[in-house]
Parts: sequence; structure tokens; C-alpha cells
Amino acid sequence: MESSCLIWFRKDLRLSDNPAVTAAKNFKHVYPVYIIDDDIYENKFLGGASIWWLENSLNSLNLDMKNSLKVFKGDSLKIIPKICDDLKINSVFWNRCYEKDRIFKDTKLKEYLLANNIEAKSFNASLLWEPWIIKNKSGNPYKVFTPFFKSGCLESSSPRKPLKKPENILFKKINTMLEEYKFNYTTEKNHWSAKFHKYWKVGELGAKKNFDKFLNNGAKNYSVGRNFPSAENVSKLSPYLHWGEISPFEVWYGAKSKMSGENKNVFLSEIGWREFAYHLLYNFPNLQEKNLKNNFDSFPWQKNETFLKRWEKGMTGFPIVDAGMRELWETGYMHNRVRMITSSFLVKNLLQNWQLGKDWFWDCLLDADAASNSASWQWVAGTGTDATPFFRIFNPITQSQKFDESANYIKKYLPELKNLPTKLIFSPFEYDKHTLKKYGVVLGENYPSPIINYSESRKRAINTYTKFINKD
Repeated sequence: MESSCLIWFRKDLRLSDNPAVTAAKNFKHVYPVYIIDDDIYENKFLGGASIWWLENSLNSLNLDMKNSLKVFKGDSLKIIPKICDDLKINSVFWNRCYEKDRIFKDTKLKEYLLANNIEAKSFNASLLWEPWIIKNKSGNPYKVFTPFFKSGCLESSSPRKPLKKPENILFKKINTMLEEYKFNYTTEKNHWSAKFHKYWKVGELGAKKNFDKFLNNGAKNYSVGRNFPSAENVSKLSPYLHWGEISPFEVWYGAKSKMSGENKNVFLSEIGWREFAYHLLYNFPNLQEKNLKNNFDSFPWQKNETFLKRWEKGMTGFPIVDAGMRELWETGYMHNRVRMITSSFLVKNLLQNWQLGKDWFWDCLLDADAASNSASWQWVAGTGTDATPFFRIFNPITQSQKFDESANYIKKYLPELKNLPTKLIFSPFEYDKHTLKKYGVVLGENYPSPIINYSESRKRAINTYTKFINKD
């Protein structure tokens, strides 16, 4: 009997350095499948930007496999057994994910397959170090990044080398009575995500081109330039890594071979932050929904729909915050420095629950990631394990003066302020209306007045946090 295997694609939408694909190289019939499983938290609440990327990524992967990829929507615990039965599958291969609901389903699936004499193997394609491997000296998971990365990861065994793309695999399209899923979310011409095509080349080839461009250009001044949002010193690999169009192993060894000195060290530590986020997600599986410091469950957030909506739309009256939120809406991406500024502003200055910001980023970010998004917001809010001190509040005015000195970033995303002299643009509300009007700016008309007084909001945040922390 000719051997047949099923490759179940998930967060590994590539053919190079894909252990599940490599495992299938000697099979006569290789059937690829992707399943949108609504029982999985991430799929049930998949954001608009993520849907756009996923659709285009699957289209790209399908072309790479000569139109052999089938996409289904439903319960993977029902769909995969049905395929195995219809096609007389001998083996099923997939790469691991680390969310609690996926782990539960993977375990159930493996039990079923093995009980029915079908080989079932899962592999690591997404993390340099499996989250259950890295532990502190007490045998417990790390809660702070620096010892996690320096004492845990870097003193552990080196990550495996990337696998080459297998040659001559003949993928075959699944022929079954199951109904194939058809995307319809991004087909509307006027949908807000349609413009993303201007900024992103989705797919494995796009990931490699993006990484090569970074290594040949931006990487040379990465350690400093990465903090400046108008500079071309960031890799923008986060969506490609999230969807698995490039592997962390390819990025790790690519950076080690092409970068040097502090630029290399800082870049590798940023890859380490991604590892740390998944370390937290695996060991604290409620990271997405609950405060890791559960005493914050009673924190007195001051819910304000007006504040939230103006923050979401980039209409706060603080230019660097508004530029960041509009970059997000326009491109599906936001520079990391600006992510810290905008999230700090929402949580600290506006005293809005971090989960509201997390949900907006989840919907709008192309790299919306269960681990990184949640861990980052908990870091800013002070509710996580390795949290920023409550008194660290990013000042949007001084941050923009320091990291957007020429205001190129602000002017790019706030064209209504582009005629303002640089000295006025960081805080136009500090100048009289006659001066602003000379440059075509009227606060409250073509650019909003600030929604809060920054100094007062900072004092309020510190007092609120201090009172809360000291209440016991």
C-alpha cells in the first residue's frame, strides 16, 4: 500500500525550516491542510488585520504548493479524523502551538490517531527554546526577562540549525466531502484592510526579502536606530514570525552571521523577548484574559468611552500618540517605541484598563500575537510578572522630542500638522491660537485639543497606583 500523510499547517506557513514538511518528504502522497477552528480562542476572536494577513498568507502558501492546499473551517478533532478515514492516511504531522486550548486539542487528537494506528508527530517550528525546558535554579518558570534570557536561554543548549526545504515533494489536494472554506472578509474593495497591500509583501518570499533588506541596511545601526520611528532600523519581521512565514531559527542564525557587536546583541535580545512572552503564556495560560498579579483585579480603572475612542482613532491631541494610532490604522503596524508610548498613555494617563488597549491592538495589528500582545500590555500596566514600575510613565512630549527630533514621523501620519515649525509640533496646545493659525492649525477644528492635562494626569496615575498598592 502506498504511504500517505497529512501535514496540518498552523503558525508555520512556510516550506523552508518546517519540521512537519521535512517529516513528509519520503511519503508518496502528501496532503496539506489548514483548519480555522472556532473552538480555539485566537480563531474565535481573530482580528480584522489578522484575517487579512492569514488569507493572503494561505494564498501564497497555496501557490508555493501548486494549488494543493485545502482550507476548512470547523472542529479539528472532527475534520482531521474524517480526512484520515477518507484518504487512508498513515501519518499526521504538525508543528506545536502553545496556547492552552490548542495544547488540549493537540493532546486529544494525538490520542485518537495513535489509538487508530495512525502515526502522529508534532514538532517545534516556532520557538528557539521550548517553554517547558527553560527553568530557574528552583525548577520553576522565570518571571523576569533578563535572567530568563541570560541565565536560562543563553546558558541552555544552542537552538537547532534551520532545516533546508525538502526537494521534490509532490503535494496533493485533499479530495473529500468536507466543504472547503472560502474567505470573504477582505474581498470588499472599500474594506479598511485593502490598503495593507501597499505596505506588505505577504508570504515566505516576502519574509525573506524583508529580512535580507534589514540585514543589508537597517541592521547596521540597529542598537540605536531601533528607537527612532522614522528611521529604517527595525526588521518589521513580527507579522512574518507570528504567522510562521520565517522561522526564529532562520532569524537567529541569520542575525548571528550578518550582524556584530551591540547591534547583534540587542537584536538577539529582542528575539529573546518573543521567547519570554511564550514562556509566560505556556506557564501562565491565562495571560490573555487575567492579570498575572491578581490583586490588580480590583484596580480602580476609570472607564471612559470618549477617552478610549479618541485614543483608538488618534485624536487625543498629543501628536506622537495620534501619529502612532494612525500608523496602526493605516499600515496594520506600529513602531515598538511608539507602542510603548501609546499604551502607557492609555493605561497610565487615561487610566483605562489594559485589556481595552490589548483588544484594539488585537484587531488592528497584523502581528497580533496571543503571547506578545498580552505580555506587553501587562508589562505596561504593571500587572505582569516582569512589569514596568508604576511610576514609569512615558511623557509623549519629551519622547517625541527625543526620538522624533525632526518630527518626520509625526508629519507623515498627521498631515494637518505638517506646516508647523518643529518646535511647535510636539505640543501645539502649549502655543497661542494666533501662532498656530499662521500655520493652518486650529485646535478643536482641524486638530483636536488635548483630552487631558498631561501633568495632572501623571500625578493622578501615580496617586492612584500608590494608593492601590499601599491599601493593604
